[in-house]
Amino acid sequence: MFDLSQPAFLFQIIAFLLALTFHEFAHALAADRLGDPTPRVQGRLTLNPIAHIDLFGTILLPLFLLLTRAPILFGWAKPVMFDPYNLANPRRDAAIISFAGPLANLILAAVSAILLNTTLFYGLGQFQEVGGGLLSEFLYQFVILNVVLAIFNLVPIHPLDGGKILVGLLPEDVADQWDRILRQYGTFILLFLIFPIFGGQAIVWSIIGPTISFILGMLLPGGLI
Repeated sequence: MFDLSQPAFLFQIIAFLLALTFHEFAHALAADRLGDPTPRVQGRLTLNPIAHIDLFGTILLPLFLLLTRAPILFGWAKPVMFDPYNLANPRRDAAIISFAGPLANLILAAVSAILLNTTLFYGLGQFQEVGGGLLSEFLYQFVILNVVLAIFNLVPIHPLDGGKILVGLLPEDVADQWDRILRQYGTFILLFLIFPIFGGQAIVWSIIGPTISFILGMLLPGGLI
């Protein structure tokens, strides 16, 4: 079993909640800037994690993955709703709003990686040290969680952000067809991809794993992945 007393476990939970919060806040901010007040009215234009929590995607699934020692931790928060009739270009703007979440996570990962590399370079955050080690461990977990969350959400199926981005990029007639298909079957496809059915590993990891490893290899100091 996963040792709940270990700092890494607590850091993963905290990092995950923060990463999801910034992700959803970015969606809400993008919608607000593009002319739709819906997220602001619904109280989603906030960095308060409670406003974004989804029982299954934010709590139950991540906890299950942590306790079963899954190779990656992923999930989702309560979707940020927006009204396409308030947008100047509904398909394009919906894609922009959807991309804002993963972009925010990649920015957070880059900033955290800079801080981590800086603390290690100046000897302020060695992993074996108690005080500095906690800082390094948290930044390390935060980089990983943000990268995983960003890339996972870019998988082009609903209800993930990638589904809306795909629909926004496709020609209108093709986009409408794909949108109907993804709305009908997207959730089932997602569940099939994320649960470790074959060989104890989720299929989605085979899809996004190489991209995640490549990005982490650029961001994290040598030997930490």
